[in-house]
Amino acid sequence: MKLSYGRMFSDKLDGQHGLARAQLNDLIQRFPAVIAEVDTRRQRGEYGFYGLGDQGDVVRGIKKFADGVGQAYDHVLVLGIGGSALGMKTLLSALRPPAWNELSDEAREYFPRITILENVDPTSIAGALSRIDPRRVFVNVISKSGGTAETAAQYLVVRAWLDQALGPDAAVRHLAFTTDPAKGPLRELAAREGIAALDVPPEVGGRFSVLTPVGLLPAALIGIDIERLIQGARKALDEAQRPDLLNNPAGLYSALLWAADAWLGARIHVLMPYSDRLRDFAAWFVQLWAESLGKRSDRRGQPIFAGPTPVPAVGATDQHTQVQLFMEGPFDKVVTFVRVEEVDEIKIPTRPGLPDDFAYLPGHTIGELLNAEQEATSAALARMGRMNATISLPRLDAGSVGELIMFMQLATGFAGVWYGVNPFDQPGVELGKRLTFAAMGRPGYSREGSVTLDQSLPSDLAGA
Repeated sequence: MKLSYGRMFSDKLDGQHGLARAQLNDLIQRFPAVIAEVDTRRQRGEYGFYGLGDQGDVVRGIKKFADGVGQAYDHVLVLGIGGSALGMKTLLSALRPPAWNELSDEAREYFPRITILENVDPTSIAGALSRIDPRRVFVNVISKSGGTAETAAQYLVVRAWLDQALGPDAAVRHLAFTTDPAKGPLRELAAREGIAALDVPPEVGGRFSVLTPVGLLPAALIGIDIERLIQGARKALDEAQRPDLLNNPAGLYSALLWAADAWLGARIHVLMPYSDRLRDFAAWFVQLWAESLGKRSDRRGQPIFAGPTPVPAVGATDQHTQVQLFMEGPFDKVVTFVRVEEVDEIKIPTRPGLPDDFAYLPGHTIGELLNAEQEATSAALARMGRMNATISLPRLDAGSVGELIMFMQLATGFAGVWYGVNPFDQPGVELGKRLTFAAMGRPGYSREGSVTLDQSLPSDLAGA
């Protein structure tokens, strides 16, 4: 993996916008204190995801299950939301062929199909259950706390569906929970009913958990090489130990994005992979960056209302939807491109009588066109004074995706220090959870001052 960052600086832009080279020296001088704080906080039990490069026993156990009992099922149904779903969606789209569920058994090498239910939209749930055979499904219920309202509701619906089709005794053989190792409602149910349960490491937050059993179990079931995933993650972790900022890619990336925000007001951070297979990775990044860094107070409790706004985009599609704004709108954005160097190529054929406006294309390939568009967009933004960087992957395989995922998690951890916030809590999300619990009548949560379930329209909208 390679990070190209020259177009963050004014001498590679229009000479008026972007960071000054002297500011890079400032960041280099500050970085030893940043990495030292990360090390201190790791010793205090924070930054638990650093330990995910060493999971030999976990990986071997999951592979044994996937290669054994896991082969008895032809559909995997994942129930989760947020970090319990976005990471697995990323792995699926990046590392399995497109339209995985539409492929024949032979084309899938007889690995199961997979459905990830990440919301409580009743239409989606009913549609999924109508097309899945309960006799052949493996249901993985994922919630670190074990009490997430959406996942609990999904589980109760799916469990009733399994019980009706198979009977309660047989249904438990189609279930596994991935949750806290010691506490929470799912752990309690697993112990009471004899349901298989995997551990989410207590020190790893949900949005950092894709490289734990949260993502590793369903990934292994559909044939993704989880050993290579962890090997790639380990490579990023090794590089993140380097004290020299210019040789620490995740540290450097976080420093540049923070500097663009803090010093130049570029508070919108666009992630734009030039690959449909990384579309879900961009969505995963949005949660990681937004929920980790968007905070109203710093670690000392002082109000700061910090946090960049992450925006997902996909090239070349969003050249025709968003790039006009990036090119000529406010100077408040940094665009990070992700490109893949080696792809399965499609040669553009020729045919008789082509108009001149088409005649330049034959002889090239679709992948060549895609990468040419990425470089052209980056260069065009630079000419307009717009900061941008590029992450290049040699190919999309388990090793490179594991490295990319861990790179972004590391960058987020470093950014927490640059911004002076705790990147591992989410108090704003917790407030919404408490109000939901109150509205639904969960014991211990007062309805006073909470939302209600009244769905009537305001009088001025009635009949509209």
